[in-house]
Amino acid sequence: MATNPGLFTEWPWKKLGNFKYLLLAPWVAHGGYLAATKGWRAADLGYVAILPSLLLRALHNQAWITASRLQSARGRRQVVDRGIEFEQVDRERNWDDQILLSGILLYLGSTYLPGGQHLPLWRADGAALIALLHAGPVELVYYWLHRALHHHFLYSRYHSHHHASIVTEPITSVIHPFAELVAYELLFSIPLIVCTLNGTASIIAFEIYVIYIDFMNNMGHCNFELVPNWLFKWFPPLKYLMYTPSFHSLHHTQFRTNYSLFMPFYDYIYNTMDKSSDTLYEKSLKGKEETADVVHLTHLTSLHSIYHMRPGFAEYASRPYTAKWYVRMMWPMSWLSMVLTWSYGSSFTVERNVMKKLKMQSWVIPRYSFHYGLSWEKEAINSLVEKAICEADKKGAKVVTLGLLNQAHNLNRNGELYLQKCPKLGVRLVDGTSLAAAVVVNSVPQGTDQVVLAGNISKVARAVAAALCRKNIKVVMTNKQDYHFLKPNMAEDAAENLLFSKTTTAKVWLIGDGLDASEQFKAQKGTQFIPYSQFPPRMARKDTCTYSTTPAMVVPKTLQNVHSCENWLPRRVMSAWRIAGMVHALEGWNEHECGDIVLDMEKMWSGALLHGFRPVAQV
Repeated sequence: MATNPGLFTEWPWKKLGNFKYLLLAPWVAHGGYLAATKGWRAADLGYVAILPSLLLRALHNQAWITASRLQSARGRRQVVDRGIEFEQVDRERNWDDQILLSGILLYLGSTYLPGGQHLPLWRADGAALIALLHAGPVELVYYWLHRALHHHFLYSRYHSHHHASIVTEPITSVIHPFAELVAYELLFSIPLIVCTLNGTASIIAFEIYVIYIDFMNNMGHCNFELVPNWLFKWFPPLKYLMYTPSFHSLHHTQFRTNYSLFMPFYDYIYNTMDKSSDTLYEKSLKGKEETADVVHLTHLTSLHSIYHMRPGFAEYASRPYTAKWYVRMMWPMSWLSMVLTWSYGSSFTVERNVMKKLKMQSWVIPRYSFHYGLSWEKEAINSLVEKAICEADKKGAKVVTLGLLNQAHNLNRNGELYLQKCPKLGVRLVDGTSLAAAVVVNSVPQGTDQVVLAGNISKVARAVAAALCRKNIKVVMTNKQDYHFLKPNMAEDAAENLLFSKTTTAKVWLIGDGLDASEQFKAQKGTQFIPYSQFPPRMARKDTCTYSTTPAMVVPKTLQNVHSCENWLPRRVMSAWRIAGMVHALEGWNEHECGDIVLDMEKMWSGALLHGFRPVAQV
């Protein structure tokens, strides 16, 4: 929202939510009817092609979002080396409103504008006229309109909304109040209207012009420099005809320079060219990929989780993961993405964070959760993880956290396999068991004297049981086989507090993977279920029972560039396994935590609190 919102800043269909797309339904239905009744040859192709054009624009914009975020995660050729937060994602979530507005205007023009019906596929004279009209009237009028929008009266009422994003993303380009974007749409429609009225309009020329505007808009706001230097050396006048991402980025950081739309020509003429434009361009081109102190290894979970990654759908990734209906409809694309990801032979960077002087990256192993249950994938997964660990070590990382890879105990013995294969590793491997167990132990309410431990007995479960037994809290197990497995491994002073019973009155259940719904119904009403697993349990109880999050903590404000949710966790909440690596690096510890090794839980818990991480229950 602008600083002091003026007239018509709100979008008229804001309250409709996702139902806003129904505004196009009459025209879309009419176009489908014409194509079905008259056939493609007799139907108005220009009218029918509007909907595919809008879908193509949405895909084009999403491709830029993905490319920009992947590049930002690597930190290479970054123009403004700062992060963005959830507030910006929320502000820019309506980027598709501009496409919807364009669609309405195109349908109106195709219906009512003289000469707008039954356009030919291509006319070269019309394409040339569009180019001339854009370079002349459109660029000139935009320049002076843009300068007017920076006058304090219009800026505070309209344009300040756009400039709230200092660090831009491709979709920042279309984030404007309604009235301002209407003015832009009318301005950009001048070449299209003129061509339509003088009979030189064509479908392909119109589409090229619209894609050109989208391409240049996205490129100018992508925040990484991608225009090669040789291009300007090969054709020097090009610097007056095409801007670069670094050129427009200066407008967002300096505000009073570089007003041009896509052609810096008018900034040169009116002396508003930022003097540091060339310097920043050269500096950004030389930007090298950033090295990380902590590398968090993870993998994709469900088939649709690829859209929830940071480079996926921005608004979707900014909220805890849930299976949305519109994501389920994309299952063909999801399967294709799965195949492409599976065939990719290396990890890739999807996120970059900074905390104080500590630099962190998240690397995705190109495998889904179900791959870990396939015996023939064992060697491939271990090879991918080993390759990622060695690469992180080569790049100078201090810590590698194994994250969701902990579920692969049968594949790599909680990471011990990689230490055996690479005994000279300089990087520390941390599976995060100590902090995950500490979070679970500290989630047990004060005064509790008995808990139930149910589910698959993981490394975290063993650490939790041992810690609670040492505190003289009775740990009741309902599975006899698991009880006999765990009992001999307990210290003598704590083993007496580990009990087996088919029935219990405990109102705190610590649950892990493998616990089915029928087991949950054995708990009394009002029971608190506290997961110790990495994946959330199925919440079978809909009565007075409560479910905690999987082991996680709220991150401090000093952790920057956090604008996507980690799987199913709330905003600015990260898994304990991931945080453990950060604490390990911040404290400068030199031990591994993998295999059967569990670091001091109290020491890890105190370290996390010292650096500003907080229990989820306290927020």
